[in-house]
Amino acid sequence: MRRARATRTEVTAPMFEATVSEGVLRLRRPGTRWLSTGWDGGRSRAATVYNVTVPEGFDRTDLAAYRDERLARAGFDDGPAGRDPAPPGRDRDAPPTLFTGVSMDHARGARLGPVVAYATVGLSNPAMLPVEPPEPTEPVEPTEQTEATAPTDAAESREPTGRPEGRPGPGTVNLIVGTTRRLAPGAAANLVAVAAEAKAATLLATAGVPGTTSDAVVVGDDPEGEPAEFSGSATAVGGAARACVRDAVRASLRSRYPDGDVPGPAADAEHGVVTDDRAEVFDP
Repeated sequence: MRRARATRTEVTAPMFEATVSEGVLRLRRPGTRWLSTGWDGGRSRAATVYNVTVPEGFDRTDLAAYRDERLARAGFDDGPAGRDPAPPGRDRDAPPTLFTGVSMDHARGARLGPVVAYATVGLSNPAMLPVEPPEPTEPVEPTEQTEATAPTDAAESREPTGRPEGRPGPGTVNLIVGTTRRLAPGAAANLVAVAAEAKAATLLATAGVPGTTSDAVVVGDDPEGEPAEFSGSATAVGGAARACVRDAVRASLRSRYPDGDVPGPAADAEHGVVTDDRAEVFDP
């Protein structure tokens, strides 16, 4: 039984050709199908996917032009932005591109079986979701002392805090998850959820927050690979993705915050959001 299981484990050459140049991470595998939640996201078919570090004070809105400038500076001459031809009416041919304030020095990858994951982690803009409602308090008449000591920390605020002028939020958790399997459309979409769930569980356990206000996930699969109808946590793809995301996120987090001084509910996060509104619950 053990020998039979071992023969099914995929231990092959690296799934993607990974290159970092001038603050851009390029992952390359011709013919890959992608599903992205990031800028210009959706489904596409392309040879490459990119994760781009933006500089402090970044305020460009022409992101397609900016992407092309950065790829040229990095020396990534992949043709029309690394595109593969796609059959008419099928996936678009634009390569997924993610942006982050986190340096690519902190990019980390993890692989297991038919899955590989890459992560860059920054947490300066945590997005917190309290489960229990805030404790009711008696109204207090404002005094000079209470006004002077009123909480201003982002983690204690009900409202999203503004980004300081001239300073972008370097926080963002970008995930790129690839598999050698051929995913059914529903399995590809579900793998986004599996990756996001693994990211949230890992960050809650290590940093006390489930994510940030600008996280993004890209998943890729091989249209010529072994078919996979499902990608849930109990499947080979889903289980491997959970482990890869967990370990890549932890490694990037340790690289970004080597002293463990991460922003979050117990730290002085510069900006973020706390969703403590209560929805109306009803029976359908």
